Amino acid sequence: MRTRHRETGFTLIELLITVVIISLLVVVALPSYQNYIIRANRSAAQQFMLDVANREEQYNLDARAYTATIGAGGLNLTTPPELGNRYTFAVVLTAGPPPTYTITATPIGPQTVDLNDPIGSANSVGPLTLDSLGQKSPSVKWTR
Repeated sequence: MRTRHRETGFTLIELLITVVIISLLVVVALPSYQNYIIRANRSAAQQFMLDVANREEQYNLDARAYTATIGAGGLNLTTPPELGNRYTFAVVLTAGPPPTYTITATPIGPQTVDLNDPIGSANSVGPLTLDSLGQKSPSVKWTR
């Protein structure tokens, strides 16, 4: 007597259907994930800018002036490693009276897509800024 053994495994059609389903999921999920990464990096940059502003006020109390130096010899802050290749930070001083400062975070590298808002709002274009009066721009990027 001969017994028949059914071979187990996937057919080519089943494999192709699986590949198509996975491809569709990737096409839908990848842009959403990239947008999430951009927003997370922006949030980290905003937090660093708030830290710089806090240190500027402390420095002003001690030295009776603001400083344009974020690193050693100034505020003694270092840019977080996760932001080093995504943003450049700068502090610009205005003599006054009263003296003021503006902190700017300009996206670089893969973060440059953050210069333009995907919605296309004209007031959301440009780098992040924070000044000594607490004014934040573009305001749309600070509220999301």
